[in-house]
Amino acid sequence: MSGMTMNMFKVESDYINCTISHEIHQYLFSGAYILVLLIGVPTNAFSLYHAWLQLRAKNELGVYLLNLTISDLLYLASLPLWLQYIFQGDDWSQTEWLCQLCGFLLYENIYISIGFLCCISIDRYLAVVYPFHFTAFRSMRAATLASAFIWLKEIAVGVVFFRHKELSTDRTNQSVCFEHYPMQPWEYPINYYRFSVGFLFPLGILSVSYFRVLRAVRKSTGTQSAQKTRIKHLVTSTIVIFLVCFSPYHVFLLLRTVFERDCPFIISIFNYYHFSLLLTSFNCVADPALYCFVSESAQQGIQQAQEACTQALCCSCHRGQHSPVTATTTGTDSNEVATSNEKGTTTVTPLTQNQMI
Repeated sequence: MSGMTMNMFKVESDYINCTISHEIHQYLFSGAYILVLLIGVPTNAFSLYHAWLQLRAKNELGVYLLNLTISDLLYLASLPLWLQYIFQGDDWSQTEWLCQLCGFLLYENIYISIGFLCCISIDRYLAVVYPFHFTAFRSMRAATLASAFIWLKEIAVGVVFFRHKELSTDRTNQSVCFEHYPMQPWEYPINYYRFSVGFLFPLGILSVSYFRVLRAVRKSTGTQSAQKTRIKHLVTSTIVIFLVCFSPYHVFLLLRTVFERDCPFIISIFNYYHFSLLLTSFNCVADPALYCFVSESAQQGIQQAQEACTQALCCSCHRGQHSPVTATTTGTDSNEVATSNEKGTTTVTPLTQNQMI
C-alpha cells in the first residue's frame, strides 16, 4: 500500500500533460475574453450600483444581486492573466500561486453564480406564488445568511485545489495552468459533486420555481397582457441563459470524468470541452442583462441615460417629446403579479417597484 501511495504521489508531482494543439482555442478564447471584458465590466458596474439602490430600499433581492455581481467582477479581474496565458500559447509565465488563484476564481464564479441564481429564483417564486407567506425567508437577514452559506461552501470546495499542484508541463515543456490532461484520480469525486450538487440540483430548483411562476401568471385574469409578456420573457430568458452557459460545460465535464483515461480521448474532445468552458464566461454578461436591466428601476435608469444622450445630440425643440415617454413607461410597467391561493383561485397582488424583476 505504501508503494502505491508513493507511486501516486510521484505521478502527481511529475505530472505531464498530453500534447494538444491550442491554435483554435487561442483565437477563439482571446476574442471572447476581450469581448466579455469590454461588455462585462461596465454592465456589472451598473449592476453593482443597482444592487446598492435595492439594499438602500431594504430589498433582499439586492443582497443576492450584490453577491452575484461581486462574483462576476472577481472573475473579470482574472481575465487579463488568462489573456496573457493564451497569447503566450498556453504557456503560464506567472507563479503557481497566481495560477491557482485564477483557476479558483474561474470555477468558483460558475458555482457561486449558479447558487445566487437559485436564490433569486426561489425569492421570485415565493414573492409571486406565496406573497403573504414565508416572509421570514424573504428578509434581509435570510438573504445574508444564504449568501454567506454559498460563499463558504464554494470556498471550502475550492480549497481542495490549493492542496494540489496545479502548474504542470506537457511534452513540449510548456507550463499548463489548472488543467490536467488526462484527469487525475483526485479530480473524479470533485467532478461528480460539481455535476450533481453544483449543476443538476440547482437546475431542478430553477426550473420548478420559474415554471410555477409562469403557471401563476397564465392563470391570472387581472394581469395585463404586456405585463404577462414581460414576466414570461424574463422567465424564458433565465432558463435559456442558464442552459446555454452551464449545461454544455457540465455535460463534457461528466464525459471526461467517466471516459477520459488516456491522451487520445482528450485530444478528440478537447475543442468541444474548451468551447463549453468558454460559454460559462458569458454568464458575466448575462447576469446584468437578466437581473438588472430587466427590472423596472433599472429600465428607468437606462431610459434616462438614453434620454440624456438624445437631448445632448438633438436640438431643444425635440427635448419635450421624450419626457412623456418616461412617465408613460413608468406608469404601465409591471407592478402586480398573479398569485394562487390554497383554493386554486388566482388573484393579482401589487408589488413595490423594487420587488419586481
